[in-house]
Amino acid sequence: MRYVAIGDSFTEGVGDERPDGTPRGWADLVAEGMAAALGETVQYANLAVRGRLLEPIATTQLEAALALSPAPTMLTLNGGGNDMMRPGIDLARLVDLTEQAVRRCLSAGVRLVLLSGADPSQRLPFGRMIHRRGEVLTAAIANLAARHDVLFVDGFNDLEVRRAEYWSPDRLHLNAAGHRRIASLVLRALGHTTEAHAVDPGPAARRSLRVETRYYREHVLPWVNRRIRGISSGDDATGKHPDWVPVDAKPRV
Repeated sequence: MRYVAIGDSFTEGVGDERPDGTPRGWADLVAEGMAAALGETVQYANLAVRGRLLEPIATTQLEAALALSPAPTMLTLNGGGNDMMRPGIDLARLVDLTEQAVRRCLSAGVRLVLLSGADPSQRLPFGRMIHRRGEVLTAAIANLAARHDVLFVDGFNDLEVRRAEYWSPDRLHLNAAGHRRIASLVLRALGHTTEAHAVDPGPAARRSLRVETRYYREHVLPWVNRRIRGISSGDDATGKHPDWVPVDAKPRV
């Protein structure tokens, strides 16, 4: 098994950081889960970079993934989350880009898994707009996957992961529990016996004026400032595993 993941911060693993500050995330957990389930070492690469729009994911990242030597046997693709936060989004263009990527993988003989990211919209500014766009895009990608007989994992419509307990303080990225939830959904879809990860609900978070003011100061305004300046958090960044790294089989805990 040679598994490569492409995408943005969702696939890079932002929000699920190791003690040294490097991101782990659901794709790493999927590689570990497959190694444990298969009882063998899985070769793993991750070319995802935070802030990336779908077009460079479906073109530049995809071509780099397919150019790996030896060639991958499985590839996961997620993208569009950053596009949905931009004005003037062309959803039909995103679907077309995804279909081109599907055809490219099928022609290369690589098993493709499409994912929709979890829905962060309940606690975000302009959340209703983002939710509507996400609904449309997710439904279109699901139909696309069905037409091409490609596996599709729907994180967007997973109601469990929408709960606040699965999200980082920025309300945009999943935390460690959220990434574990998505990894369990992917592993189950791949046919591995895995219980869907869930956490017990904690006390309802209070959204006071003080809490909201701090949130806007620490997370929203810096994001707006980057957009105004045309800066992405992933500028000049590369994937965390640009070439194959071995993930050894470990007994499940």
